[in-house]
Amino acid sequence: MFLNYIKEFFVKKSLKNNLRIFKKEVFTSNVQTVGLLIDESKFRESKELIRELVLNGISQENIKIAAYRSRFKKKKTYSRPTFSKRHINWRGQITEVFLNEFADTEFDLLISYYNIENTILMMITSKSKAKFKVGFSSVDERLNRWMINTSMAEYKLFISELFRYLKSIK
Repeated sequence: MFLNYIKEFFVKKSLKNNLRIFKKEVFTSNVQTVGLLIDESKFRESKELIRELVLNGISQENIKIAAYRSRFKKKKTYSRPTFSKRHINWRGQITEVFLNEFADTEFDLLISYYNIENTILMMITSKSKAKFKVGFSSVDERLNRWMINTSMAEYKLFISELFRYLKSIK
């Protein structure tokens, strides 16, 4: 238990350093690829969220998902790539291969679908090389380019506001 607090402290310190050197890129093109970072500990309707993205013109093959679970069981098989705080080491470095690939992919859009400041999820968002990052307004504003003020349960409103905004900046 105590070691988890120490690990959390060091990951927060690494996140703080990442946020200092964070640079925002300019969004100038149509959205083709989407990264979806979901906190499945708090939100279980990820299939419906993906369906809303597809209904708004994003191809299913162009949506890449990384799901976070606070209680991760090694022996359990998950339907999508899933990670937990075990997959981040003490220095804030990602130790899981699929998570490194997710963070290194240059998505046109990264949707950080979590509304509570979770250090692990914030670290993945900050390390992501996505061109445009969107998230909830309750999370640190330095992480995302655009923030939507809704609850996680209102995924339809979130997606409709997102695409309404994206259409206005095209």
